Amino acid sequence: MFPVLSSREPYFFSPAGLEALLGSTLSSAPEGRDRAELPPLFLLRLPAGFFQQEDQTGFEADQSGGSFQVDLGHGAASLRVVLGDIMSSPAVTPDAELKDVELNEMDTEKQPMNASSPLAGSPGSGEKNGVVFLKVEEEEEEDRAALAKFTGLSKEELLEVASTPAWVRARWALLILFWLGWLGMLAGAIVIIVQAPRCKDLPKQAWWQKGGLYRIQPVDGFQDSDADGQGDLTGLKQRMDYISSLKVKGLVIGPLHINPKDDQNRTNLQEVDPSFGTLEDFREILQAAKKKSLKVVLDLTPNYQSEYPWFNQSIHLNVALQDKMKEAIEFWLKEGVSGIQLGSVEEFEGTQILSDWKNLTEQYNVDDHGRVLIAVTQRQDAQGILALLNQTVSVDVLTSDYLAGVAEATEDGSQGNAIASLINSYIREAKWAGWSVARPSVGELADSMGEQLLRLYHMLLYTLPGTPFTDYGDEIGLRDLPGKPAASSVPRMQWDDSANFGFSKAAQQPSSEPASNVTVQLQSGNKDSVLTFFQQLSELRGKERSLLHGEYFMTHSSSPSVFAYLRVWDQNKRFLVVLNFASQETTVSITHPDLPPDMTVELSTNPSREKQQLALQNLKLGPSEGLMLSFIYVA
Repeated sequence: MFPVLSSREPYFFSPAGLEALLGSTLSSAPEGRDRAELPPLFLLRLPAGFFQQEDQTGFEADQSGGSFQVDLGHGAASLRVVLGDIMSSPAVTPDAELKDVELNEMDTEKQPMNASSPLAGSPGSGEKNGVVFLKVEEEEEEDRAALAKFTGLSKEELLEVASTPAWVRARWALLILFWLGWLGMLAGAIVIIVQAPRCKDLPKQAWWQKGGLYRIQPVDGFQDSDADGQGDLTGLKQRMDYISSLKVKGLVIGPLHINPKDDQNRTNLQEVDPSFGTLEDFREILQAAKKKSLKVVLDLTPNYQSEYPWFNQSIHLNVALQDKMKEAIEFWLKEGVSGIQLGSVEEFEGTQILSDWKNLTEQYNVDDHGRVLIAVTQRQDAQGILALLNQTVSVDVLTSDYLAGVAEATEDGSQGNAIASLINSYIREAKWAGWSVARPSVGELADSMGEQLLRLYHMLLYTLPGTPFTDYGDEIGLRDLPGKPAASSVPRMQWDDSANFGFSKAAQQPSSEPASNVTVQLQSGNKDSVLTFFQQLSELRGKERSLLHGEYFMTHSSSPSVFAYLRVWDQNKRFLVVLNFASQETTVSITHPDLPPDMTVELSTNPSREKQQLALQNLKLGPSEGLMLSFIYVA
């Protein structure tokens, strides 16, 4: 067995140098010892006659090849040199496994044999080293097995095997199985898609149908910018960030035009009253609102300073006023307003005037920027308002004091059923409902019903199908007298606890009541405030599909003081609204085929109950408490 060459570098020898090396090494072998007995380290196979050089120095070799042992200076290790193709040494087996080894010239012992080397050939020999390839026999049986391990089939062998009938049939079988599986999965996916419940297409809605509208009427009570004690357009623009925070879709302002009381000739519907500002101020309002994604609706009721909004003459006989109104509507639509509001529309019963004006607004519709025509009536009786709905079908929205007659809580809460009846009748008759609880003749809503019931009505208006209208101040529970001059009928918005509650920088105006802590500053960021509650409601109204598009279903309530209804749209989150109109605690059970036994409190007029899980049987409600419960659609 021949050891493996230990050096990693190839050896380089010239023929003469190798001959000299071998000659000197052989001559130094131990005397009396058979050189054939020396343990071989390397087996060199050299061509016959390799040493037959002219500078050979007495080294004798068999012309047909022979074997010699050489010590290379590595101890007892020796080199067996075979000349030609004859393996004459008994220590060399013809079937030994050999491999090529290239000896390195980097070792100093293997550098070229120059004149200074003691092993060099004849002096002056300067030939370059040749390369000797060694056949090295492996030392261990494991190495022999590793060399002999299977290395795979050749390309030709693989092609030959692959073309056999057995492999051809196997490939076809696997290919057929693959495509059958693929087609099966495709068919399964199609069946799932076809049988899966489909989502309803969302109905197209105009911008005023997607959320609430904030009424700033009159403008002179909202914000004063020039310290004259009267609100104006510049002050309104300064509060645009606040209006945007209410999550409403637009604001209704005005009237703003010049209107000497009961003087039709001097009334100019196309000019802004200087007490409010200028036309340029109004244009800045439009630009500021646009940046906040808010629309602006302008009230154009002509004789708003008088008890006769359309002057003391029937509108259908007043052709001059009709022409003036057409010109004014076109003028303001060209300026960029998103709609027109008209008051006291009961004056138009039996005429086509509203239809003509509606045609004007439609001419200015641009893509998704529709122009709305809003009608307001002063009627109080429910039947008269329902009748007016049929007379004003040409307008987009009709608002009224329809719910004002029941906007208070009673001990027995009997108006719960009354409100349910009113609302159901209105929804049946209206093309698109407009909801508001108008402020009474004296005082704000919070004065007439209290804060808790005010929250209840906010929840009612913002969860019914239709457009809710909110008057400025109602979102904070503004009370009428604190902060308002005793002689004034205009409620002043209360912003902070500074002089005049932040409404004006003018000298502090006298008030008939002590200061109020109902201000925007105190309620902003307070999670339990009326303002925060209103903002949450308004945001839900604008983003939840069941509130935006959902169907309205009455549910059965075991208590006459509780009005409950369901809002549902397709497979989206669904809402059950439960309102207690009694001034005392009530226990009620709500039933409907589509309701689960337990639901989550999405929003409550009592903030401490939010996110609770409540059972619909024997549900306890506090005085004037409203709950907005949600549940997930289950197929």
